[in-house]
Amino acid sequence: MDLKQIESFLPRFEAYLRLEKNKSQGTIKVYLSRLKKIIDWLKTNNFTSLDEESIFKFRFYLDKKNISIKTQSYYLITLRSFLRFLKKKGYEVLDPEKIELPKIPEREINILTDEELDRFLKSAEGEDLKSLRDRALLETLFSTGLRVSEICSLNRDIDLKKGEIPVKGKGGKIRIVFLSPLAKLYLKKYLEKRTDNNPALFINLSKNKKFTRITPRGVQKIIKYYAKKSGILKKITPHTLRHQFATDLLMAGADLRAIQLLLGHKNLQTTQIYTHLTNKELKEIHRAFHGKRRK
Repeated sequence: MDLKQIESFLPRFEAYLRLEKNKSQGTIKVYLSRLKKIIDWLKTNNFTSLDEESIFKFRFYLDKKNISIKTQSYYLITLRSFLRFLKKKGYEVLDPEKIELPKIPEREINILTDEELDRFLKSAEGEDLKSLRDRALLETLFSTGLRVSEICSLNRDIDLKKGEIPVKGKGGKIRIVFLSPLAKLYLKKYLEKRTDNNPALFINLSKNKKFTRITPRGVQKIIKYYAKKSGILKKITPHTLRHQFATDLLMAGADLRAIQLLLGHKNLQTTQIYTHLTNKELKEIHRAFHGKRRK
C-alpha cells in the first residue's frame, strides 16, 4: 500500500478511534496530527511507501532534531495503532510489531517532604474568594490524585457530605475519588463564597466578573505561584500533587492495586514507578545493617 492510499484512510481511522475505541476528541486530534506529520515528512523526502526503511529514516530525522525519546515513542505508538487498524480491516501493511519502541529512561519523580507539602498547601491563606478557591484546588488535587484535565472538568454539583466524586478519566473510564476532611472544608467555604451560576467547580476569577471554567494552564500558574510563595525551590506542577497523593498512600501502607484504581492507571506497571520511593523495608534494612563492621 503506497502513501497516498494510506493517507486516504485517515478519516476512517478517526471514525474508528471515536466509535470503536471510544477515544476522547483530544486524543484523536493528537493521533491524527502525529500521523499527518509522519506522512508529510515521508512525502517531502520522496518516500512512496510505509516500510521499515522509511520509518527508520523518520526516526533518524527526529533524533537529529533532538526530539526527546519519549516524544519519538509517542509517534511510533501512534503509527503502530494506525497499522493495527489497517491490518484489522484486512489490508496488507507493515506488521506493527516490527516497529520497536525505544527504551525510555526511568522517570525522575519530584516529591515534597512532609514539611514542604504542609507549607505549600497552607500558603493559600485568606478568606477572600481567590484564596479559598486556591486552597480548595490544592487540597482537592492532593486528596484525589486527579489529573489536571480531570480537575478542570469537574462541576460544582458534588456531594460534599458524601465526599465522593465520580470522575471520567482516560478512555472514558469512570472511577471514584475521595475528598479528605480538609478538602471538603475548603470546598465548602469556597462554594459558599461564590455568587455566580457557572456550573464549573473551579473557575477563573476575572475583574469583569465573566467567570469561566479554569484551564490546565490556569491550574499550572496557581501552583507555580504558591510554590514560589512558600519558598520551595523544587519544580512543582499539577502532576507533582498526583505523585504526592500516590506516595503518601504507599508510605502509609496502602495496597498498590488500590492506588492503581484511585489513579485511574490502565496498567499496574504504571503505578509501580512509585514503589522505589516508598520501600520502608529496604530503608530499615539499610539502617540496621549498613556499615556495622566499620570502626
